[in-house]
Order: sequence, then C-alpha cells, then structure tokens
Amino acid sequence: MARPAFIFLILIAASTSKEVLSADRPNVLLISIDDLNDWTGCLGGHPQAKTPNIDRLADRGTLFSNAHCQSPVCNPSRASMQTGRYPHTSGIYFLSPDLKQSPKLQNLDTLPERFAKHDYQTLAAGKIFHRQDQRFFQDYGGSMGGFGPRPETKISQPHGHPLWDWGAFPEQDEMMPDYKIAHWAVEKLNALPEDLKKPFFMGVGFYRPHVPMFAPKKWFDLFPKDQIKLPVVQAKDRDDLSDYAIALTNEKHVSPEHSWVVSAGQWEHAVQSYLASVAFADYCLGIVLDALDKSPHRDNTIIVLFSDHGFHLGEKQRWAKRTIWEDGTRVPLIVVDKRYAAGQITTKPAELLDVFPTLLELSGLPKDELQEGNSLVPLLKNPKANWDHPAISSFGKGNFAVRSEHFRYIQYLDGSEEFYDHREDPHEWKNLINKRAFTKIIKQHKAHIPLEQEDILPGNSTGHNAYKAASRFLEN
Repeated sequence: MARPAFIFLILIAASTSKEVLSADRPNVLLISIDDLNDWTGCLGGHPQAKTPNIDRLADRGTLFSNAHCQSPVCNPSRASMQTGRYPHTSGIYFLSPDLKQSPKLQNLDTLPERFAKHDYQTLAAGKIFHRQDQRFFQDYGGSMGGFGPRPETKISQPHGHPLWDWGAFPEQDEMMPDYKIAHWAVEKLNALPEDLKKPFFMGVGFYRPHVPMFAPKKWFDLFPKDQIKLPVVQAKDRDDLSDYAIALTNEKHVSPEHSWVVSAGQWEHAVQSYLASVAFADYCLGIVLDALDKSPHRDNTIIVLFSDHGFHLGEKQRWAKRTIWEDGTRVPLIVVDKRYAAGQITTKPAELLDVFPTLLELSGLPKDELQEGNSLVPLLKNPKANWDHPAISSFGKGNFAVRSEHFRYIQYLDGSEEFYDHREDPHEWKNLINKRAFTKIIKQHKAHIPLEQEDILPGNSTGHNAYKAASRFLEN
C-alpha cells in the first residue's frame, strides 16, 4: 500500500509544480501606436512633443532608439512583425493583400496564436494587425470606431483620400476610439484575478496619430499654432537623388503634396494636429499603464510598445509614409521587463521583426529557428553589447535600406544608391555614395541586401501604384 501512496504524492507534487510554473510565467502587454514617428520626448524627434507616458515607460525599461520597421506601410510592417518574416520573404510589400493570402505565411503562427498554443489567454482591442484582428485573438474587443469619428465635411484638407484631414474634432475625449480602447483594457485588467490560471497576452492598438489627425480642442491648446516649430527642411535635399528614387517617393496617390500644404498655409496647422494627436494617444496609453500599475500583475507583465512605421511631415518634401529614409522607417520601440535594468537606452539597430523572438525568450517559450528576426534579450542585458544585425527595410522588390548603428545605405530597383552618415547628418541631407572614404563601409552594408526576393503579391494599393509609376524610369 505504501508504494501507490508514494506515487500518488509524487503526482500531486508534479501537478502542483506545474501550476506554480504556469502562474509564474510572465504576462505580455503589447501596445501599438499607429503611424507614430520619433516625435516623442524620449526620442527627441520634435522639441515640442509632449509624451509623458511614453517617456515614463522608457524610464522603466529599455528604449531602442535606433529601431526600424521592415516596411513603411501598415499592412506589410505588421504582417512581418506578427509572423517573423521579412516582406521580401512573404511577398507582402504594400497595403494589400492580407497576410493570410501569402502562400509563405498561410501556415505560420502569428505572435498571439503562438502564445495561445502555449496556454496563454489572448485578448486585444484596436489595431494590432492591419485588419481582422478577431482572427488572431481568442477575445477581441473590437475597433471601437477605428479612424472615426469624422465631421460631415472636411476641416482642413478638402481634396484627396477621405481620411486625409486634420483639425480639432470631436468635442470630448470619450468620443474617440482610442479612449474607448484604453478603457476596454482597464476593464479587462481589473477583471483579472490575482491568481491567474493562465497568463495573459493582451494587445492594445491605438489608432492615433494616424490620419485623420483629429483630437479634441484641449489637446490642440497644448500647442498654440503661432508657436509651432516646423520640421527642419533643406530645399535642395533631393537634388542628389535619382529620378527613380524621387518618383518612387512622390506622394500623388493619397496624401497631399508638400507644395500644396505650404501654399495653402496648412503646414503649421498640420504639425499642430500631429502633435495634438500624439499627445492624445499618449494620454490613452497612460490610462492603461495606470491600470496595470494598480493591478497585482504589474511586476510580472512584460510591456512592449511599438509603432508600425515612421511618418513625414514635410521632411524631404514628403508627407506620410512609404519611404525607406530615416523618417519613414524609424519607430519607437520600448521593452519593459522587471528582470532587466530600467532607464536603459541602446543605439544598436533593432527591427520590429525582433519582437516575436524577443517575447518568446522572455516568456520562456521555445525558440523558433525559422524566424528571421533576432531576440533583443542580449541588448536588454547589455545595451552596448556587440551586435552585428542591421535593420533591413524595403518598399517593393528591389528597393532596400540597410541601417546600422551609424549609417544608412539605400539601394533602389534602378541600381541607384544613397549612403548617409548619421553621426554628421541626422537629417540625411548629404548623399555620400560616391565618397571614396566610405567605399569599404558601403560594401559591408550592401552585402546585407537579400539576394532572394519574393515577387510582389498582386494588389491595387497606393504602394503598388507608386511602384508601377516609378517603373517608367527603368525603361530609359
């Protein structure tokens, strides 16, 4: 009789041990802010930016100050990050098609699906993927209105895409989708028991500052229009670029041209609107962080904050995204994990592609050897660690940027090139591609351009159209 009892006790101990390990696994809070560039306090992209909550998050974790998206467009950037595959692997370079229409991605787990397979409860609201988030989370709270609400008639920008507008609207914070998304997160966090049977993976996807750049008037009042500081722009900035590069990045499909913004007297107002939208999104972030801080799960929750790509507000005579210059690819990326030092900043290049393998390692889940990103944990341990992984971004087949710690190399489909030294030229005004002093370094960067590039999957998006329009320069 003693032997069965002994075995029974072992089984109980094993079961108890398993429950403890399950309870000790870290939770994950993944926060996205749509179309946010480096206009935050901690990144210093604009001197008037007011982002106290992003900044306090950076103070609690590690700020990757040299982080970049893999494509400067919502869909391919998010598809890449959520599957661990580059756009040149999936063929999704532009706004369409959907990630599940790529033969290379159809059978892959997305980030929340992988965590669900390892017994996490997954839930989200807002924009984490480009569309149809409900497919990837066990509990999806909805878009809460997405890019709305919108006035009956446009406020500032009368022509072009219906989303392209800016100004003070609506009257109250409570009418904004991001406010509703933040309070959805608060309700979910408050409802979680202290003794979780399953750890949670929660996605919170804010829509601002994506156009329309609307926010209630009180957020505009933080940035008086007559005191707005415009981005630093050089009139002859693009004189050393190829016709192909200029054609590829001309914005004649969705956003207004820079010449119209200036001639219409809207530059200061548009910058004010972006700053106001960023400040509002930051406020909504604060609502979520306050709720987490008051919960029993604060110290056992990994927080990752990111944006899907950069955004131009006149730099290089451009508006919006869809460029592989610094302003188009640089994004905020912050990782908070109590096991690593707070207030760290690393200038080593990081990719959004790295988030998936990083979260796997931090959560103690099996490594996926087929993923194309790299875990950032070595940089959480030592922000100055040796790191030979550049950030690679693309905008269509044949158009690539390689960003190292100090340099950016660009190669276009027509063979033209750009090279910038960020130690001396943070605005990327001086194309040094023909300078002999950089021949060796340029060659090193060029070696990272992928030899195998998947064909562009069909679509009729703005990116597809821009890519086709630029192709006429290849015929000459």
